Amino acid sequence: MRRLAAFSFIASMACLFGQPAFADKRVAFVVGNSAYQNVVALTNPANDATAITEMFRKAAFDVVESRRDLKNTEMRRALRDFTEKARDADIAVIYYAGHGIEVDGTNYLVPVDAVLERDSDAYDEAIALDRILQAIEPAKQLRLVILDACRDNPFAKTMKRTVASRSLGRGLAGVEPSRPNTLIAFAAKGGSTAADGDSRNSPFTAALLRHLAKPGLELGKAFRLVRDDVMKATANRQEPFVYGSLGGNDVALVPAPAAPPAGDANADLRRDYELAERVGTREGWDSFIRANPSGFYADLAKAQRNKLAAEAARIAATEKARETEVERARLAAEGAKVAEQTKAAANARAAEEARLAAERKTQVEAEKLAAVERANRAEQQKQADESAKKAEAARLAAVTPAESRTDRAAPQDLPRLLQSELKRVGCKTGTIDGEWNASSRQALASFNAKAGTKFDVKFASIDALDAVRGKTERVCPLECERGSKASGDSCVKISCDDGYVLGSNGACQKRAERKPSVAQRRKPASGGRKCFVYGGASYCE
Repeated sequence: MRRLAAFSFIASMACLFGQPAFADKRVAFVVGNSAYQNVVALTNPANDATAITEMFRKAAFDVVESRRDLKNTEMRRALRDFTEKARDADIAVIYYAGHGIEVDGTNYLVPVDAVLERDSDAYDEAIALDRILQAIEPAKQLRLVILDACRDNPFAKTMKRTVASRSLGRGLAGVEPSRPNTLIAFAAKGGSTAADGDSRNSPFTAALLRHLAKPGLELGKAFRLVRDDVMKATANRQEPFVYGSLGGNDVALVPAPAAPPAGDANADLRRDYELAERVGTREGWDSFIRANPSGFYADLAKAQRNKLAAEAARIAATEKARETEVERARLAAEGAKVAEQTKAAANARAAEEARLAAERKTQVEAEKLAAVERANRAEQQKQADESAKKAEAARLAAVTPAESRTDRAAPQDLPRLLQSELKRVGCKTGTIDGEWNASSRQALASFNAKAGTKFDVKFASIDALDAVRGKTERVCPLECERGSKASGDSCVKISCDDGYVLGSNGACQKRAERKPSVAQRRKPASGGRKCFVYGGASYCE
């Protein structure tokens, strides 16, 4: 059993433990609209959105915004807020499950309170796809919109045509993004519809969950695998389609994992953690925590347990809110007494408030889990750096006398010796203290830049010492303040001859002669000579 857990660990947990902290910022916004007020409700969008949200969170996205059953104003406000979160992102993703319609070649996503009595109402009561694209426009590397919204238009039978020539399409219309590195994935190609599915998730979303977050899987291939799965599940009746294109570089939604370090002391803990995650129950996490009460994996397990409890509370609160709303509607329809209706309305409001509080609690616990995961990855990166330093020290200690130079330094002397040599070639200032600190790392970085080398500046190495020792002349140029110039290995003050001053370019230049001003000239006395003052002296003609 433990061997199986160890084997499956890299595949299922790589995005949590098997890689360094992600350099790219990845953000996601997930919407699931099921509870439509004016047409038949949909079963799966809420389930689909919950599963996709969990997928993004397990993939360690920096931001995962998840919303359900949004009304028009709520949806517009949420998009506005998400635009700010995507402003400094490298990858931005929006997933939408619910009703979508096409009116006169324009695609719209439908909020749960839409009425859409006329075709022109779509402009005001629905959200145009262009608005969705604007929300992720700031992302630098990848902009991705996933639409599980290609169902039959439920408003088509009652929607009035205000212009006879205005078309109402079937499904959504195909569209080509105007910006590069932008993809729009439809559950079904333009002009066709998608199935909601008979299971917990739609066929399209079920396939996304299998392939989209595989570490290192190139995005184009991931969507091709999604297409194959959906066509197989629907007997070729539904073909997903991706519009837009990417550049030549491979783009994966989840980076490939780095190989785990050899001799990992936490291997047993990881296997136990994986077993608890596979069980996926509160009892499983409690068992793991009892056996491992402290440490990174204990913190992760506690966060997972709390998130699980919050999700269970959210589901219970949602069901309670639904039941109280149904009861309130029943009493109103049956013309019950005012007191009974008032009580039912109060119960419905209380249940809705409890549901919203449970939603917020779920989000808080999910964010706590993400924070613990980030801290864990940062600590693992730190441990990897320390392991690299120890490996370098071990390599130096293993050097045999036959292959050593007579002046080969002991590991503990390396920082001081390298500092001294860097100062000799002009790349280091300050004291030689044997501490490999920020100043020393900057000095080695300056040497790399000037000498064309690529030594790791995180620690002092014998190879770097040999390279610096091999330089007989200054490598880093001496930089002097204004008014001084380099003279050998020091800066000396610039002196100018009489009649010359120091110019803005750092060189001496001739002093400009000043002519006497009109105010300085003296009026000539009657019959006398003209006299004037210049430079503090009197002159007469």
